[in-house]
Amino acid sequence: MRITVAGIGYVGLSNAVLLSQHNKVTAFDINTDRVDMINKKISPIVDKDVSEYLANKNLDLCAVNLPETAFSGAEYVIISTPTDYDTKKDYFDTSSVESVIEQVLKYSDTAVMVIKSTVPVGFTEMMREKYKTDRLIFSPEFLREGKALYDNLHPSRIIVGEKSKRAEIFAELLKQGAENKDVPVLFTGSTEAEAIKLFANTYLAMRIAFFNELDSYAEIKGLKTSEIIEGICLDDRIGNHYNNPSFGYGGYCLPKDTRQLLSNFGEVPNSIMKAVVDANVTRKDFIAARILEREPKVVGIYRLTMKTDSDNFRQSSIQGVIRRLESSGVSLIIYEPVLRDCKTFMGAKVINNLDRFKELSDIIVANRFSNEIEDVSEKVYTRDIYRRD
Repeated sequence: MRITVAGIGYVGLSNAVLLSQHNKVTAFDINTDRVDMINKKISPIVDKDVSEYLANKNLDLCAVNLPETAFSGAEYVIISTPTDYDTKKDYFDTSSVESVIEQVLKYSDTAVMVIKSTVPVGFTEMMREKYKTDRLIFSPEFLREGKALYDNLHPSRIIVGEKSKRAEIFAELLKQGAENKDVPVLFTGSTEAEAIKLFANTYLAMRIAFFNELDSYAEIKGLKTSEIIEGICLDDRIGNHYNNPSFGYGGYCLPKDTRQLLSNFGEVPNSIMKAVVDANVTRKDFIAARILEREPKVVGIYRLTMKTDSDNFRQSSIQGVIRRLESSGVSLIIYEPVLRDCKTFMGAKVINNLDRFKELSDIIVANRFSNEIEDVSEKVYTRDIYRRD
């Protein structure tokens, strides 16, 4: 099967690697640096499995930045370009997805387009109408940052937003590359599949918000958060997972997906969806207040990334904390190796000598703890109870 993957971030690249084990895959991206790295078998994203597969596996994968080369002759085109949330419009910015659709229609009369980018509910039907084409399918992804290929190799489920032979073929392509073959497969309407993605991520955000509010209560009352969580999670209906407190949910998906779902509700009555979004704001307010209670002169921010072993800090929760601390007038410094070429970030000085950073900081704020700061643990403020993501 000839497959093109448009957009080679963590969703696109993990799918490209997965599928290129058994198919001829072309990865398309406008970023020439990413294209060059993939052709040199180097991963442009932080994902140890992607790096290992690119370096050591026999993959039929090449990368290009010319749309005609990418889309001509493709049987399936997976669209995995970024769809950031536009707060002014209360809507995902889907321009990159629409651009790929236009290019595929220009260079191919037959390719089936499978949208993997997260989109508003009803988007696929809108695009079918707008471009007068029935070659569009939506299939949500459920991948964790830093473990995207692992999650493709061991999928929790495969959902394809169409009930057709071509949808079945696409599902089989995903199963073909997976190590876990016994995976649930669900075929739905395109709009239902879009709703599944947004509701699933909002549920996860709700769970994060719940345990964060539990932690806020325990911290104020002088209680042991871990004991409360352990007792609650012994209930099989709740389960001992996704329960580690943090500074709030953040990253690629949860902030934008929760806001988009809330926007999609429109006039539909709701309380929980709005509360989830509001709870994330409240948590950051609480964290900033707790830090300022210690009256530090210099606050050190240890890492901007959302998760351990990640290079992504887009929409990271600690940035919301930084904004609140900035407005209080406290002096801020940041340790973040990803910013090795930057002198400042969000108005704060970047110090990438870790020893110097530790020395200058009166308090070190860490969304996720690391052994790197174990030696100054008395300075560290974190709510990372279980030392894991």
